[in-house]
Amino acid sequence: MSLERDFVLHSWCVPAEWNAPTVVGGRGARLRLEDGRELLDMSSLAECSNLGHQHPRLIAAIRAQAEQLCFVTSAWGATSRAALAKRLLELAGFEGGLVFFTLGGADANENAVRIARQAAGKPRGLIITRDRSYHGASYLDMALSGDSRTAHQVDPIAWGVRHVPSPYPYRCPFGSTTPDECGRRGAAAVAAGIDAEGAERVAAVLMEPNAGTNGIVAPDNYWPLLRSVTTERSVLLIADEVMSAFGRCGEWFAWQRYGEDGRPDLMTLAKGLTGATVALGAVVISATIARRIEQQMFYSGLTYCGHPLGCAVGLAAIDAYRDERLIERSRTLGLWMFQELQRLQSRHTVMGDVRGGHGLFAVVELVADRSTRAPLAPWPQQTTALRALLRAALDEGVSFGSRGNLLIIAPPLMIDEADLATALALLDRLLGRFFPDSAPESEP
Repeated sequence: MSLERDFVLHSWCVPAEWNAPTVVGGRGARLRLEDGRELLDMSSLAECSNLGHQHPRLIAAIRAQAEQLCFVTSAWGATSRAALAKRLLELAGFEGGLVFFTLGGADANENAVRIARQAAGKPRGLIITRDRSYHGASYLDMALSGDSRTAHQVDPIAWGVRHVPSPYPYRCPFGSTTPDECGRRGAAAVAAGIDAEGAERVAAVLMEPNAGTNGIVAPDNYWPLLRSVTTERSVLLIADEVMSAFGRCGEWFAWQRYGEDGRPDLMTLAKGLTGATVALGAVVISATIARRIEQQMFYSGLTYCGHPLGCAVGLAAIDAYRDERLIERSRTLGLWMFQELQRLQSRHTVMGDVRGGHGLFAVVELVADRSTRAPLAPWPQQTTALRALLRAALDEGVSFGSRGNLLIIAPPLMIDEADLATALALLDRLLGRFFPDSAPESEP
């Protein structure tokens, strides 16, 4: 640990305060630490290790591709790159489209905006995104994100970005009393945002169909309404599927839950694309958009875009999701997990809201007072009690994800059912220990 703190600048932390154990290995849903301990990973690290750790199929793909060809730039062809693009287009039902490969989610979102602006014929066209969203940490991505942590670093207006309120039923900014009403008014806010700017000036709407570290899961009616709003105004719709794809929300891609009523014009991928084994991202482009740009110069590129090693692992990951039936497993096991979290909610009043339920992804919002919905701390601050709970969980061999007053539960899709039950039972005990006033008196 001391070497890391002495020599490495880590992301999203105060460098002098960074303090984490060293991971030396892993298998399945468990990580092995330098001191010999094991941790059950209940966050898939950054919600990206969907296939768990050290999946043998992915390791074999790396070895095989490395023996054949480690690297060639995208100025040349690579068999794994072409094969992965074809598979992604087939999975999305985007036959006739194109795929632009990147290194991760942030550059996928940035290039999706560039492609959308080019396809729309609006090189400086406006992009509409949501408050309290996260799309990456480059300057454009910070502008796209409604993230209070980085708002001081960038002016969204200068980057051609406009934000609209989020469809957040638990704290609906429109004062709605039901999820459906909040979803309708959220979509109406996007329509009003486009109309206020003038549809001729807006190139695209970029939003997450489901999972995101912002902790907001939109009502079921929101995404189809959003598709209608953008279609009616000839504005492109970009689905940020960086976190929600590859089974995380119970489908290959979260928008597929809505069928054709939810089909975007472009979508961005990363994280689960390779199960986080190799860095890789992608922009998947519909046939209609591909036809608009195929005769134009595309002024973008990355030295390592479409890296053959990453693409080979992406192919192996898709095979693993399919052959191990992990998409379906996420849907069924995720429903059980969601119901268990709701059961815990009935026992602990500190659990103000539990949302998710579409796959192995759920958000638990902790509150100081359930009747008023007062948060434990102003977003995205974290209380001492929650930090202590997370440390105690680590001491007992379980790693939970969190942000602000949220617990983000997103284990690998292949997690053993008994391990998942053990982790939720531990959460039950720790909530009672660190938030004793929130537990019913009849409970031990």
